[in-house]
Amino acid sequence: MNQTARTLDVGSFIDAERFSPCQWMILVLCFLILAADGFDAAAIGFIAPSLVSEWGIERGALGSVMSAALVGLGVGALLAGPLADRFGRKAVLVLSVAFFGAWSLIGAHAHTIGALTVYRLLAGLGLGASLPNAITLMSEYAPARLRGIVVNAIVCGFSCGLVVGGVASSWLIPHAGWSSVLTAGGVGPLVLALLLFFLLPESVQFLAVHEGTHRRIARILRRIAPQQRFDNVAFVVTQTDTKSEDRRRSALALVMSRRYLSRTLLLWLAYFMGCLIYYLLTNWMPTLFRDAGFSIAYGALLTSLFPLGGMLGTLTAGWLMDRFNANRTIVFAYVLAAALVLVVGWCVGNWPSLLGTLVFLCGMVVTSAATSTSAYAATLYPTEGRATGVAWTLGVGRIGAVAGAFLGAALLGFGWRFGSVFGLLALPALAAAGALYAIARGTSGSAEEFVGGAGVGTLERRPE
Repeated sequence: MNQTARTLDVGSFIDAERFSPCQWMILVLCFLILAADGFDAAAIGFIAPSLVSEWGIERGALGSVMSAALVGLGVGALLAGPLADRFGRKAVLVLSVAFFGAWSLIGAHAHTIGALTVYRLLAGLGLGASLPNAITLMSEYAPARLRGIVVNAIVCGFSCGLVVGGVASSWLIPHAGWSSVLTAGGVGPLVLALLLFFLLPESVQFLAVHEGTHRRIARILRRIAPQQRFDNVAFVVTQTDTKSEDRRRSALALVMSRRYLSRTLLLWLAYFMGCLIYYLLTNWMPTLFRDAGFSIAYGALLTSLFPLGGMLGTLTAGWLMDRFNANRTIVFAYVLAAALVLVVGWCVGNWPSLLGTLVFLCGMVVTSAATSTSAYAATLYPTEGRATGVAWTLGVGRIGAVAGAFLGAALLGFGWRFGSVFGLLALPALAAAGALYAIARGTSGSAEEFVGGAGVGTLERRPE
């Protein structure tokens, strides 16, 4: 290397620059990936009555179809993280979004429950592979001062997708049948995959820890800061706590190594509990309201306040994470969630007039705690294992989602009522808060910020 060449830490460079049009484009593209998940989640619920009517099947037969995508999401996340840490975030994102779209499109032509279940499973694999990489890529392109709100903003795409999926399904099904919903859910991701291929840049932090990438990094950084020149620069990525022996491990081995194992297991516990609470409530809240004596229409109205509060809560939590300690923000949200579920359970029989406000607030803290936990996961691992760490966390969360749905069914089957179910959810909320607090104690602040600031263990890639 030329002795006069200067080094440039790509993470610090992004932190120091303004949020450019290039980064806005990345935000929009990642937002659309999350919106595809929300659209899919809403659409399958809306087509279920049509399937029962057209195919002459029992409602219980749809259980496999409903759970297939969730299973696929979990497996896809577990597989995609190590692939993205080896081959790049962009490659996995483009292929996984295209894979999801193709199988959704094929699913529109299914004629049996068995076939539709297989197609939904395969579509879920693609979507499960794309979600953690969208979060990882966005976290690596967001300046530290904005990272919490930016990453949480793309997660809001899921809620927007829920709304769009519901509205689109209500018009498409009466006019073009249930298959049109899956067709729309397939064409959209295929178009999105093309946009990702042509517009989405690879993570410069990923490129900086691989050989022969100087020109690509320089080209990408010029899109962020056109006035800068990188002719005689050695690009580096600064790791806060990565030892040299850690860098030689595979991504999964790094995440599960003794150095990171405790935070990994605690993070999994927290996210599992967060997803258990969220999916139990979203799946069973209408039924709980009906059993509590409310009309179906009023119960649906109250339930709709939950995701509405979730969008506001997610953005608020991201803003707080950028200005205060990220770990403490999420811990506080989980503790507040524990208190609110107790209050909601008590008010259903004593102060029903307050339920709307309380459900909205409950949606704010429960949703923001869970989504912020997934964003926080990106702060706990170095570049070489970040996609794997986030992906496996999301995969474990999907197990929590399935557990939440089954737990709700079991509790209702045992005759539990509204107040008891809500009160029980305070326990997993406190467990999640405790796990995250233990992470902060264990890391002693070394991973409280996203990787990219000052620290030790600088990795260097020299100009060709």
